Amino acid sequence: MTASRARRALLKSVATLFLKLGVTSFGGPAVHTAMMRAEVVDRRRWLSDSEFLDLLGAVNLIPGPNSTELAAYIGYRRAGWAGFVAAALSFIGPPALLVLLLAWAYAHYGTTPQAGALFYGLRPVLIGVIVQALWILGRTAVKGLLPALVAVGTLALVLLGVNGILVLIAGGATVMIARNLRRVRDRLRQGAPLALLLAVQPVVWLPNLTASVTSSFSLLRLFGIMLKTGAVLYGSGYVLLAFLRADLVLRLQWLTDQQLLDAVTIGQFTPGPVLTTATFIGYELGGLPGAVLATLGIFLPGLVFAAASQPVLPRLRRSPWAGAFLDGVTVASLALMAAVTWHLSRQAIIDPLTTVLGVTAAGLLLWGRINSGWLMLGGMVIGLVAR
Repeated sequence: MTASRARRALLKSVATLFLKLGVTSFGGPAVHTAMMRAEVVDRRRWLSDSEFLDLLGAVNLIPGPNSTELAAYIGYRRAGWAGFVAAALSFIGPPALLVLLLAWAYAHYGTTPQAGALFYGLRPVLIGVIVQALWILGRTAVKGLLPALVAVGTLALVLLGVNGILVLIAGGATVMIARNLRRVRDRLRQGAPLALLLAVQPVVWLPNLTASVTSSFSLLRLFGIMLKTGAVLYGSGYVLLAFLRADLVLRLQWLTDQQLLDAVTIGQFTPGPVLTTATFIGYELGGLPGAVLATLGIFLPGLVFAAASQPVLPRLRRSPWAGAFLDGVTVASLALMAAVTWHLSRQAIIDPLTTVLGVTAAGLLLWGRINSGWLMLGGMVIGLVAR
């Protein structure tokens, strides 16, 4: 086999695998990661367990959708930069197309009694799914008094209306400084206060700048919002709820809480990354061009970070500054996610039946290890019967 044919064969194997995973990977990032490991470590032996864990640790150091970035890393290891692109597009493409189809159906039939009954049963189940993700991620991230205090402080600030990006940066900086106090004292003696002041200035002005934006819709503004969201997304795809609610529901009023929850429900119910929620929102706001731009905007930053971080990841992983900052950002992002879940639950859990559905879904996911897709299907059936 010639070298070019060998490269094509490698590229084809990458695209085929991630197309398969894009169609079948229900259940969120943890399930995606488990499925990828089963395929590339156990079944195909493209990587060893230690190599896979190195890649998994790397994606946790950068913002963006972790499972998509992990797919891109694996594609790069297997077939170079062409494999990087092929893996990402293959993993994102099928779910995005399915969400686009469902967005079209929602736009045409979403206000019918049947659709209302479906979402009546689905929404509380989604709240249960998010609560499960919060619990699992929280047990990993909140270890010790300092992360717990950062989480509580962040939750309080978000509920008081402080800008989400600002609290993420504050959470990361708090943990970074607390864990590196001796180094901070040394830096302060060397004139770091001026550098710190200059670095913080753009962040201080961020809430005022965003508050001055008017509410008129444009495709360019939609793309910018999704690009910003994808660039600061740490901890879990569900953190996207916080940023999209702050921009699209509260600030610009392009969506209602119910429409946002319906969009996330569709993103969760379909396979692949939950960030395909952006495809749904983009279609509802701007048709097919909106869907394309929103999808590109939400995924592009993470893939750019993944590509750019290849040569520096080993150093970042060893850095006490970067590691502590990212620990703090992750904890703050979970608190952000919890605050938004509280707001959305008031739209989803509206009577005794939806209360039972939400609590049961969370309990079964936490202790029964049931696939969330089956629970959502059950929620739809119960919604149809009850309504």
